[in-house]
Formats: sequence, structure tokens, C-alpha cells
Amino acid sequence: MKYIRYTFWAIVAICLIIVGMANRGIVTLRAMPEALANPLGVSPDINMPLFMAIFIGVGIGLLIGFLWEWVREHQVRAEARRKSREVEALRREVDRLKEQRHEGKDEIVALVDKTG
Repeated sequence: MKYIRYTFWAIVAICLIIVGMANRGIVTLRAMPEALANPLGVSPDINMPLFMAIFIGVGIGLLIGFLWEWVREHQVRAEARRKSREVEALRREVDRLKEQRHEGKDEIVALVDKTG
């Protein structure tokens, strides 16, 4: 299984290298359209190779997707925490009831009953 995983990541790496080598041309990324940037006097432009723009876009998309899923699953995690606290409270109650049941009895008999 380990070799399959390494092979998969090697293929992914080779594909990324090929995409990067095929898209080395410089592109200009603009944060605002020129019609809006000229009157404001602000023109945040960035020059970078096209493959970097593609990889940065994919990376930002992945981060947004992970954040979206984390927020969406908040209710599931909250319910799991609530159930975990409930289970722990029930365990403590069972232990307390077992101790009450063995009060005043011989310690050996109480120990044997606890294990059973």
C-alpha cells in the first residue's frame, strides 16, 4: 500500500512539473480593472509566471474549501463533544453506584465484584 501511495504522489509531482514547465510565460494579475484603478490612482498589479498563478489559485481554493467544510461540520463536532461528556458523566455515575453497593462489605468481595 505504501508503494501505491508513493507512486500516486510521484505521478502528481510529475504532472505539476509538466504544467509548470508548459506555462512559464509571465502574466500580469490585477486586483482592479483599469477603468476603476486609474481614477483612484491605485493599481495593484503583480507580474508572475502563469503556473504560479494557477497553483496559487488552486491552493486558495483548497483553503476556502477546507474552511467551508470545517464550518459546516461544526454541529457534528459539537454533538460529538456533548455525547462524550454525557458518556463520561454516566461512567462516573456507574462507578459511584458500584462503590455504594459495596459499602460495608469485605474489600476482597468488592474487588472481585468490580472486575466482574
